[in-house]
Amino acid sequence: MQISYQIAIVFVLYSLLMLAIGFYFYRNNETTEDYFLGDRSMGPVVSALSAGASDMSGWLLMGLPGALYVGGLINSHIAIGLTIGATINWVLVAKRLRVYTSVIDNSITIPDYFETRFSDDKHILRLISAVVILIFFTFYVSSGLVSGAKLFEATFGVKYNHALITGTLIIVTYTFLGGYKAVCWTDLIQGLLMMGALVAVPCMMLYHLGGLQESFNIIARVKPGNLTFLEDSSLVAVISSLAWGLGYFGQPHILVRFMSIRSIKEIPQATTVGISWMGISLIGSCLIGLLGVAYVAKFHLSLADPEKIFIHMSATLFNPWISGVLLSAILAAVMSTASSQLLVSSSTIAEDFYSKIFNREAPVKTVMMVSRASVLAVALIAFFISTNRNASVLKIVSYAWAGFGASFGTVILFSLFWARMTRLGAIMGMIFGASTVILYDKFGRSFLDIYEIVPGFLASSLAIIVFSLLSSVRPGTKDAFDLVMQEVRKEG
Repeated sequence: MQISYQIAIVFVLYSLLMLAIGFYFYRNNETTEDYFLGDRSMGPVVSALSAGASDMSGWLLMGLPGALYVGGLINSHIAIGLTIGATINWVLVAKRLRVYTSVIDNSITIPDYFETRFSDDKHILRLISAVVILIFFTFYVSSGLVSGAKLFEATFGVKYNHALITGTLIIVTYTFLGGYKAVCWTDLIQGLLMMGALVAVPCMMLYHLGGLQESFNIIARVKPGNLTFLEDSSLVAVISSLAWGLGYFGQPHILVRFMSIRSIKEIPQATTVGISWMGISLIGSCLIGLLGVAYVAKFHLSLADPEKIFIHMSATLFNPWISGVLLSAILAAVMSTASSQLLVSSSTIAEDFYSKIFNREAPVKTVMMVSRASVLAVALIAFFISTNRNASVLKIVSYAWAGFGASFGTVILFSLFWARMTRLGAIMGMIFGASTVILYDKFGRSFLDIYEIVPGFLASSLAIIVFSLLSSVRPGTKDAFDLVMQEVRKEG
């Protein structure tokens, strides 16, 4: 694809809009709760689309279509697993987490919540969870920077390092200035842009292909296996794909969306908006990959990299101005996730290390300064990791997703629904979950090649139950849990 001034102009205008939002919210951040949670004032639509946009990243427009293009319908199980996981997360986790983090000691980070929930005066849970967040998110952010750099490289023919610098500066600037409100409002715009692109592209492909039936006829001739939804021999692969849904319960950048929503009474509306957005976007993404097989075959095109099918279709089917908007959707997906992860990482350093452990008397302005410096520090480390363009982005993302799901996801679920869970159970659940993911990835695949989140989630759950039953509930923990349950029932 050759560079065109129309696409370049659209990219520049889009980037300027994101930066303008960051500048607008710069003066609205007076407290750490403003900067990290938007003063818990986010409405249902903003919360829902922000959660979706920060979750999906460039994988939605590049990775998933590429997987469907290569492997066909059987790879759609990952979309099914994610939809189920996200729905359960909104229905079961959102309300209770929002109530607990506001009623009991006003927790504004996930480590805050863990420490408060288990009356951890030794700060053990805070330290463990903060270390997990920093390790996984630094690499997670780097994967987003790599994706963004490759988009600029493929679209404009820009050198990789120059593209990497450009994307990093845009993301860091509006996160640094605007904080959580800027991230959420840019996510709203980015989420709508992503969904619009994922509807427009497959519709135009169907028009040129002559409809869905004709498209399937072509696929059946070219790659008949791509229309197979389930094969007995692929049961482990199907389980692995569906298991991606387990990761939702432990993703800090998604969980903070629940903590920031204005009222738990708005959660049902947010759930409807969020899952509708997700369903439409995932169906569109899968269709692009599947229809891409038919389009390439019918019009005798060549496609060296299947993950660029969305880029090629956007450039082929639309005029340059519209192509610029559609391709900006990939940039939007990358930016929304990376900015959210940067903000969570900075809150971990500023709140969970500096303010709560090293300098509990630190004034608000100092904590804000540390948090903004943390954005720069984490981004800088992620930037240097990203200079290795040959790193496996997909492996890093799936590994981090499994790590969070197995170490945090189980603890979140049990802590919100089991009053008998103890601090020792939470500590061992995190350790067993993270350790199992690491060890299984290195040694377990030779026995059973299943996604490491499955054994990690099971090991963590077992550890939580066993060690909670072997230890006693700390004073005040049970009373706080009962108070939260009363608030949940009262708010309906």
